[in-house]
Amino acid sequence: MTENKFDTKRIHAGYDPAKHNYASSIPIYQNVAFALGDARRGEAVAAGTLPDTYSYSRVANPTVEVFEKRIAAISNAVGAVAVGSGMAAITYTILNTLEGGGRLIAPKDIYGASLDEFETFLPKYNIHTDFVDDINDVDELKRTIKPDTKAIFAESVANPSTAISDVEAIAEVAHEAGIPLIIDNTFCTPYLFNPIDFGADIVVYSSTKGINGHGNVVSGLVVDGGHFDWSNGKFPQFEENEFTIKSEQFPENYSFANVFGVEAFIQRIRLKYLRLFGAVLDPFAAYLELIGLETISERLDKEVSTGLKIAKFLKQNPHVKNVYYSGLPDSAQYNLAEKYFPKGIGSTFSFDLDGDLDNVRKLLDSVKVFLYLPNVGDSRSLIVNPVQVTHREVQEDKRAANHLTNQLLRLSIGLEDSDDLIADLDQAINHAFE
Repeated sequence: MTENKFDTKRIHAGYDPAKHNYASSIPIYQNVAFALGDARRGEAVAAGTLPDTYSYSRVANPTVEVFEKRIAAISNAVGAVAVGSGMAAITYTILNTLEGGGRLIAPKDIYGASLDEFETFLPKYNIHTDFVDDINDVDELKRTIKPDTKAIFAESVANPSTAISDVEAIAEVAHEAGIPLIIDNTFCTPYLFNPIDFGADIVVYSSTKGINGHGNVVSGLVVDGGHFDWSNGKFPQFEENEFTIKSEQFPENYSFANVFGVEAFIQRIRLKYLRLFGAVLDPFAAYLELIGLETISERLDKEVSTGLKIAKFLKQNPHVKNVYYSGLPDSAQYNLAEKYFPKGIGSTFSFDLDGDLDNVRKLLDSVKVFLYLPNVGDSRSLIVNPVQVTHREVQEDKRAANHLTNQLLRLSIGLEDSDDLIADLDQAINHAFE
């Protein structure tokens, strides 16, 4: 039997109705703990060596696990861990990779909270970031790699500039240096782009956004491609013995690398970072994520189509100076868009309004269909001024990389009628310049 395709996996993967009283939709297991059965079984469950078993919902829960397995299936990954937010996913991934200290390479044009964490917070944990001007400049990347560099981090599509990362080329540089490539794929979701297919090792998501698609859950995901060798000598935390996973099967070499093999990274995320730091996704939230995931293809197809129409409208508007949307045919990165994103780069992009901050405020006060709020990937269309709201943390010397000015507005296109959205922007822009 051939493997199921994406649209079948997003509805069925990771769930066996026979194990849940033949319920067609995964039940919500809103319980804290689970009986362990006999003593031998309890020990194996606690050690994490017995699959599809549960002891405490901070470590694993049946509803959450279906969401994790489904994401792993549509991502061609060995495993996934769901957490309480996208920032928790990023933080756990970076700490798990650079535990004890080291250097990270990242572009300057990343999400404001990620930039703030990398620049001001992680150094307190002896983790330092070398920011590059162009993540696709292979020569710059190679020059930036130092003996203690332990990972490269990038966004598949940057927020809010929509700059595209050449994942395949970056992965080659990372692997040549014996380090992993971590990709934040939030804007694209696994439907529009799967970084693992192009060499990324770890993928993180704010599944709050397009994966859920309805603006009703804060959540995150860490997804492990299972291809990176964590026992190559650069990451001792994966080769040291971990007493919590010691068992009769592994009485001596009970390291994550030895016990879990290709799943070493994702299991360490679960058994160390999720279990001990505790940014758990609750079962009801996981259920809502699963419901949202069932319609991801239809939602994103329409949102991408509408987004392209709106981007083209804005390009023709005399009050719009620039449109930053790499999916447009005249974009400097359209070749990368065609290579990586045949279904479109996503429904979030930005534009520069003419005039000054007062004109921007008038536009925001005039929209009637677009909602003024700091989220993306919602079924409702959203608008925000990043410098004042979502990217306040970005220091002035790094704002140019993201085109961050007082005139920049970011759009997230939802499921409304495209003509109504264009009409709403048209009237709001007109009011802004009355």
